[in-house]
Amino acid sequence: MLLQDKKIAIIGGGPGGLTLARLLQLHGATVHVYERDANLHEREQGGTLDLHHESGLAALRQAGLLDAFRAAYRPGADHMHITDQHATILHDDHAEAQTATFGDAHFRPEIDRGPLRDLLLDSLQPGTVVWGRQFAAMQPAGPAWEITFRNGTTTTADLVIGADGANSKIRPFVTPIRPFYSGVMVVEGTVHAAAQQAPQVSQLLQGGKLFALGQEKTLVVSAKGDSSLNFYLGFKAPETWPHDSDLDFQNAAQLQAWFRQEFAGWASLWEELFAAPAACVPRPQYCMPLTQTWPAQPSITLLGDAAHLMPPYAGEGVNMAMLDALELSNCLTSPEFSDLQAAIAHYEQHMRQRAAAVAQDTMEQTVALHAPEGLAHLVGLFSGVGQ
Repeated sequence: MLLQDKKIAIIGGGPGGLTLARLLQLHGATVHVYERDANLHEREQGGTLDLHHESGLAALRQAGLLDAFRAAYRPGADHMHITDQHATILHDDHAEAQTATFGDAHFRPEIDRGPLRDLLLDSLQPGTVVWGRQFAAMQPAGPAWEITFRNGTTTTADLVIGADGANSKIRPFVTPIRPFYSGVMVVEGTVHAAAQQAPQVSQLLQGGKLFALGQEKTLVVSAKGDSSLNFYLGFKAPETWPHDSDLDFQNAAQLQAWFRQEFAGWASLWEELFAAPAACVPRPQYCMPLTQTWPAQPSITLLGDAAHLMPPYAGEGVNMAMLDALELSNCLTSPEFSDLQAAIAHYEQHMRQRAAAVAQDTMEQTVALHAPEGLAHLVGLFSGVGQ
């Protein structure tokens, strides 16, 4: 076995990194996940995720976690409304009979990020995740790596896997290629006790999600199982907008005033999102070059956003990361390869090809949804007459 007597360090405890740790432990590998958060509850988790049959769900099947997922997912959370900026409903999943279920290729069950993380964490051996370990530096130590964390602690690993997301600190050790700005800015926020704080939006959600489009702008809102809702406002802006705007993203009143100006002409009910939100976060949307490539190394690789960051407008991010974990674990535990470098090379080649195709579709959707005919485009996709 390629991993025998090898210490594996996964940097980043998101769904991709945790899935990989679970899959490798099933093969007896020695693996630790180093996560920057001080503990399980330090950061609020984002919105809901829809897992796909051929990727996210396939990884859970191989990990032996499909039953745990069935117990944690939210039936009906995949039902969606598409509206215009005035909240007029143009497409309604809630009104359609839902017959797809597990095993169907088109079934995309939804789960909140928190419960998904919890079921993955619960599947790992005690002590697998080392909390409070924010990456600081790394250097070769013979054929292995010595990793230093911000708190001054160090560790060594024979194999390092960067699963540390969009701002990966491991990626520069693999490739100097950097992402490009997509031209779309997102403001993400959360509303707690949504039925009280945002009653009209909550009623429109009906426990599911909605897309509202108009004026080359997008609003995506998802209900969560903890009675909160998560939202993403998308609009065209310069990459430097978060700084140039002079907005205090902790100030609800200031954000509401900004929304009234930036989204002038939108229905007043959307202002509920800023009535009493938690802090909002500006997120410039980046994408890795579709043609990126790099030579494989024998002791380091990447998965998820660290490898192939892209905007969220095709709903593939977490699924790609979990499929990366599945394919990488298969390569690292396969007798087909003579050494780790050959296994990593095979994984990376297929991962980049797959990611390039998805990134191209994602960028096309990002442009289309933020174009003048974005609403008609989205309604067409969901009514079976996509453009």
